[in-house]
Amino acid sequence: MLAVLITGAVISKGFQDEPAIKVSDSGKAVWFRVGKKVYDPQAEDNRRWININVKGFNYMAERIQKMQLKEGVYVNIRGRLDEDVWKDKDGETHKNLYVIAEDIEYAGGKSKDESESYTAPVHQPDKAPLPTEAPGEFTGYEAFGGTSFFDD
Repeated sequence: MLAVLITGAVISKGFQDEPAIKVSDSGKAVWFRVGKKVYDPQAEDNRRWININVKGFNYMAERIQKMQLKEGVYVNIRGRLDEDVWKDKDGETHKNLYVIAEDIEYAGGKSKDESESYTAPVHQPDKAPLPTEAPGEFTGYEAFGGTSFFDD
């Protein structure tokens, strides 16, 4: 599986007036789409939207439901890429890529209705200060084989 990191994507509107976040009857699976505007020199205004299918299972399904995500909310997602393969009633094979969410958080953006912010308060543990010097005689670079072509 390929690891995927999606940042600053927006929860897409549900297809044909369906909810943006769909939940299985058992509550152990959710699926939705996110959209992201990307650079494309061949598109009008050099920008176009891409849409990505996302699925979450078990603990992720519970977490997504607790977050009360809805259309227009900006999120960051970490997950892995997978593929659905199926045959339709005519026997034609179809494939669809999607992301299996392993972690999700609010991206801190605003919904399409700019008056309402969906930024969630997050507790960040205190971070230890970064060292000002490298330990021992480490210079930050060590070539393979122990020699450096920078040292002539």
